[in-house]
Amino acid sequence: MKNIPDFFFSAMRAMLLMATITAYGQQGPQFTQFMFNNLAINPAYAGADEALSMTAVSRTQWSGIENAPVTTSFSAHGLVFDKVGLGLTVVDDRIGVHAITTVAGNYAYHIRAGRSSFISMGIQGGVTRFVSDYPSIAGNSNDPKLANYINQTRPDIGAGLYFRSPKLDAGLSALGLLTRRMAISNTVTTKLQNADFLAYMRYRMRLNETWTLEPAMLVKYFPGLSPSFDVNGSLVYKKVITGGVSYRSNESIDLLFKLQLTTSLQFGYAYDHPLKSRISLNRASHEVMVNYVFRKVHKNVVSPR
Repeated sequence: MKNIPDFFFSAMRAMLLMATITAYGQQGPQFTQFMFNNLAINPAYAGADEALSMTAVSRTQWSGIENAPVTTSFSAHGLVFDKVGLGLTVVDDRIGVHAITTVAGNYAYHIRAGRSSFISMGIQGGVTRFVSDYPSIAGNSNDPKLANYINQTRPDIGAGLYFRSPKLDAGLSALGLLTRRMAISNTVTTKLQNADFLAYMRYRMRLNETWTLEPAMLVKYFPGLSPSFDVNGSLVYKKVITGGVSYRSNESIDLLFKLQLTTSLQFGYAYDHPLKSRISLNRASHEVMVNYVFRKVHKNVVSPR
């Protein structure tokens, strides 16, 4: 093995990492707690909470594997002038030497469709930054392809439709509509990601005064890949404790838990157990979610008389 040049190993590492980022990047970030992180998957959700709402999610894929994917997202949105929702989303996706960060503004217009139901239309505009730190894996290699530090920023847009009512939430969205290509050298480019087409649904069935059943589904389509889906079934106890099980097609069985700590603050956790052994990648994934909604608290006022 000592007779094999160092650049061979460097080149092999670079090829493996590029294959990984191509396969992973085309699918975009994924969230097990998608039903609690709506703005990250649909710009038309901006303002749907009818109050200033902030959500942070941290996801660690394949826990324990060096350079495995790590995704962090933050969103904030609120309702303005009764019908207009504005929001901000930041998603940072990292794998190996690659980092993809998207910052986008969201605009949604809400139309009353019934006594307590609404339809909203949303658009998203922002920028995506691509960074690839190839020199960090070059080692002693003299390969010029591994000497390039890639740092490029591209504009991006998205759009969505959303329906919400006390029992049913449903949405369609398309994110990353501008083709994302990254130049590795003067003669080599790679397409990192096509548009992400998403369909979402959640239904609330009140079983009794204590329990509510909430099935949900997220269907994902990425051009060039077969459609995939997440199916979830959750039980809610007195609107305080939520426990659920999800199935991600051909990938994992997921457990999730959410606790409504106060009327404004909720905490969620998800554990993904992979279904198929992929050599060393047969590791669990963990996802943590925190949401805070600035709800108005009405206090009883006693008349001085």
